[in-house]
Amino acid sequence: MKLSFLHPLTKEPGPWASAYLDTSRDIDDDPDKAISLRWRHQRDALRAQGADPATVSALEAVVGADRDLPGPHGQALFATRGHIALAEELPEPPVRDTARFGGLPDAMPLALQHAPDIAYLAVALTRVHPLPDTGDENGQSPADQVLIAYEAGRWPMSRATPGPRTTHLVPLEDWQHAARRLAGELADVADRHHAETLVLRRDTGDTWLSGVLVNRLPIHLQNSLTVVEDDQGTEIGADDGRALIEQHVADVLHGRLSKADQRHLDVFHTQRARHRARSEGAGAVVTALQRGQAQAVLLSPPTALPERLWTATQPSQIGLAAAELEAFGASDIREEPADTALLHAALRTGADLVVLPPDDDTPLADGVGVVLRYQDVADLTVL
Repeated sequence: MKLSFLHPLTKEPGPWASAYLDTSRDIDDDPDKAISLRWRHQRDALRAQGADPATVSALEAVVGADRDLPGPHGQALFATRGHIALAEELPEPPVRDTARFGGLPDAMPLALQHAPDIAYLAVALTRVHPLPDTGDENGQSPADQVLIAYEAGRWPMSRATPGPRTTHLVPLEDWQHAARRLAGELADVADRHHAETLVLRRDTGDTWLSGVLVNRLPIHLQNSLTVVEDDQGTEIGADDGRALIEQHVADVLHGRLSKADQRHLDVFHTQRARHRARSEGAGAVVTALQRGQAQAVLLSPPTALPERLWTATQPSQIGLAAAELEAFGASDIREEPADTALLHAALRTGADLVVLPPDDDTPLADGVGVVLRYQDVADLTVL
C-alpha cells in the first residue's frame, strides 16, 4: 500500500508524541470516564518520557473526539511542538493503550490497521413492499419499489471513516429502465475511486433484481463482482455510522491483498528465487533502504526484528549499528525502535508497504523482505 496517509509525519523534525487509545463507547457504563482514565495513564507516561506540556495538551484536546463513531474502535494521535500533526480513527481498538515520546513518530500500529487498503464499491439492493392499508384515495395499493444504496471505501479504514452513501428508491415497474442509468452511475463512482472489487448485496434468492443491474454494468466491473445474499428486510438505507454492508465486505476481502501489493509479492517471489540474501531479513531491508533501492517493504507480522535500529537526519540514513552511519558521515545519530525506523525510512524514500495476511505462506527471515528498485542495468550485474 502507499504510505501517503503518513506524509504529515514527515513535514517536521520532531520530537514526536504518539498515542494509541481505545476510545470505544459501547463497552462501559461511563465511557467518557473510562477514556479519560486511559488517557491519564498515557499522559503520565509521555510526561515521564520528557514530552513538553504544550504537546501533551495538544493531544489531550483531541482524545475522545471520535464520540460519534459506533462500535469498538480507537484513535491514533501524533503531535509535535505543541500541535496535532495527525489524528486518525482506528477500525479496531489498539491491543493495548500506548504512548511514546521520541525522535520519530510511532506510526507502525497505524500502518498495520490501514492494511490491506483495498479500494472497493459496496452496493445493496432490496425490495420494499408497501405497508398494509396504505392505498390511495381510490383504494389502489402502491406498487413494490427497489431500494438501492451504494458507498465507495478503502478497506478496512472505511469501518471507522465510511464514505458518503447514496440511495435511490425506484418503482419496481421502472427498474429495468432505471438500472441502465444506475449502472452508469456506479461505473463512474468505481472509476473515480479506483475500486478494485464490487460487492453486491441482494435479497436471498432474488436473482432477477440483481441480474438486471449486473447485466448493464461494464465488463470490468462484472469481472470484479462478488454477489452476497441477506434476508429481505435487512436495513440497508439508514446511515448508522458504519460502512455499508460492512460484514459482507469484511468476508469478501478477508485475507486479500490489493492488486498493487499482489504484484509486489509476485515480483518478490521471482526476485528471491535468484537473490535470497538481498531479498529478506532485517539486513537486506536496511541495505536496500540505505541505497534508496526499496520499491516495497514486506512485513509478515509478528516480525522478529532487532529491538533497535539507528537513524540520522537523511531519509536513507538507517543502520543496524551506529558505526554504519558514522562511516557515511551522518550527524544527529540516534537509536529508535526497529519497526518505527523501518517504516519511517520506507515512507521517506518512497517505498510501499506490503503487510502479508496471517494465512499467507511466504516465510520471511526476521518477518521482513524487500522488493528492489533497480535504478539502472548495472544494478542487475552486482546482485
